[in-house]
Amino acid sequence: MSFRNYKEKIDEGDTVILYLSNNLHAIEVRPEIKNKKGEMVENVYQTTFGALKVRNLIGSDYGSRVELSKGWGHVLQPTPELWSLTLPHRTQIIYTPDISMILLQLDLVPGCIVVEAGTGSGSLTHALIRRVRPHGHVHTFDFHDHRAKVAQEEFEEHGLAEFVTARHRDVLEDGFGDELNGKADAVFLDLPKPWAGIPHAVTAIKDDGGRFCSFSPCIEQVQRTCLALEQHGFQDISTMEVLQSELKVSRRTVPVRDLSFLKHKESKNPVEEKPSSEKSYVVGAWPASTPGHTGYLTVATLPPSFTRRKTKPIKSENSNETPNGEDMKSNIEETMSVDENNL
Repeated sequence: MSFRNYKEKIDEGDTVILYLSNNLHAIEVRPEIKNKKGEMVENVYQTTFGALKVRNLIGSDYGSRVELSKGWGHVLQPTPELWSLTLPHRTQIIYTPDISMILLQLDLVPGCIVVEAGTGSGSLTHALIRRVRPHGHVHTFDFHDHRAKVAQEEFEEHGLAEFVTARHRDVLEDGFGDELNGKADAVFLDLPKPWAGIPHAVTAIKDDGGRFCSFSPCIEQVQRTCLALEQHGFQDISTMEVLQSELKVSRRTVPVRDLSFLKHKESKNPVEEKPSSEKSYVVGAWPASTPGHTGYLTVATLPPSFTRRKTKPIKSENSNETPNGEDMKSNIEETMSVDENNL
């Protein structure tokens, strides 16, 4: 239960992060494990630096150095950031740069109630739990029954079960359930069609208002989501892309030329013009390659219920199809015109 609280000593049953020369490995501290034949055998973790007997970790300090058969490493206490780099991938996950922006934009504080649709591998869920505990709660939903069950078991193993509830549910069709109506401070959607879940998000958010965020890899998804947000009374709608670039700090040596010879140089007496000394500087350099696209974050604010204003959705007559690009454009222009007339 090393996820629950920070502590000094490693106990049996903890999950630890083994750091080996810029490589991270998540290890469950169990003296014995079952082999393929179902027999209990000693838990020995194999790495590129040799074998680690896991039983030797019990009682060690977090952050301490541990010996392997061909080298050594360090054992670290897991955090949501480290867990996102080592977790077993059941789906594509959201990484720390996007997670940090999501937590900021949702205005989360301890005690908040958060609804998440798209549990996946639980990368974001661990970060949400850390932000809202000890008095808040995360309600996370996944369309895949097996993923929802595995996620709940994982939260229980990490000692986080009292702060999160994982459920199997098609939220686009069935919503988040009557028990969450008007209870959420924030809603996050990581779904193929986030615009279809916005009416359910409005139902789940408190009457006092709240924040909304969706993660979408394609700009076409963003366009339809923004239109749906506007139609349901959301304000301060914005979309952003988080691209993390790290400056590499290094020391560079630059040749320095002594220019005093310019005062005395003559054609009869030439002076050596090569650099006469060197000077060392600490510099920051941009990376040679830029990070690739991950996804777009669309965020918005739902105001209190008594101030909400919905716009009329545009649909083709005798058709249930989603409005095309021209309909979207005309609807936005119509809304802007209404806002200008109200000024």
